[in-house]
Amino acid sequence: MTDITYQVEPDLNADAFIDVLRRSTLAERRPVDDARVIEGMLRHADVIATARDAEGRLVGVARAITDFHFCTYLSDLAVAADCQRRGIGKRLIDFTHEQAGRDTTLILLAAPAAAEYYPHIGMTRHESCWLTPGASD
Repeated sequence: MTDITYQVEPDLNADAFIDVLRRSTLAERRPVDDARVIEGMLRHADVIATARDAEGRLVGVARAITDFHFCTYLSDLAVAADCQRRGIGKRLIDFTHEQAGRDTTLILLAAPAAAEYYPHIGMTRHESCWLTPGASD
């Protein structure tokens, strides 16, 4: 694989975000057909970290909400299917945590298909999580 560049892209556009969501498995669980919601997700995130290949193609994205002091919620982690199993997801998690502050606790909810990935990269399972679904759920 070509070299990957990791960077913060607070102005990532919705089309690029949707494209990488579709090229990963995350589009199945995100409102990719609702541009207003996707745009809001991007504009109100605190950290948007990207992975781009040598040609500049977006191959991964991590989107997080954080207070930069105590907790960081990693709400999206998407890596294009043709680029998975190359360490990009792990590096995006690490890079996002670095941007949010190493003193924060990084929290994420795993998609069912990805639940076994996170322990593999050193994350700890937490059994206490409760949800109140949004009105559109």
